[in-house]
Amino acid sequence: MKTARSVTRESDPAPSGEVVLAFERRQKHRFLTTLADGRELGVHLPRGTVLADGDILRTDDGETILVRAADEELSVAVAADPLLLTRVAYHLGNRHVALQIELGRVCYLHDHVLDDMVRRLGAEVSFRSAPFRPESGAYGNHGGHGHGGHGGHHDHDHSHGHEHLHPRIHAHGVKSG
Repeated sequence: MKTARSVTRESDPAPSGEVVLAFERRQKHRFLTTLADGRELGVHLPRGTVLADGDILRTDDGETILVRAADEELSVAVAADPLLLTRVAYHLGNRHVALQIELGRVCYLHDHVLDDMVRRLGAEVSFRSAPFRPESGAYGNHGGHGHGGHGGHHDHDHSHGHEHLHPRIHAHGVKSG
């Protein structure tokens, strides 16, 4: 079995394989997966690495593997009012929800509790199945490697004034608005 221990955005040599991963798997630094051609791949990346769509995994023998984001069930919050959409993004971010930010809308992994909160704030929520490509965060880089802006579960200092709970616990336990 091949093992990938590094990730890059450079595709030299050209990728000889492809792996399609859901966001939950792209946040893990150690896992086993199957490439599109059926070969197994062990992934052993530095702790805190978050893989992004288009990243290139490099195996121990120099082979390169293209990472693709899998289609996932997404909630799409839409608001014509930029201030309202900013409020929606703020409240979702306050719950440490990974967000894909687009013009006039924000997308997040489908969660009916969060959908209800977004509707209470005044935005419309629809659904789609598509690759999830969330922001890497203020401390991440282009490929999403690094701190990740709380988009994943990373080791970092928790002394910045609030607890880090699972998003559903936050959504149930904290009033919004």
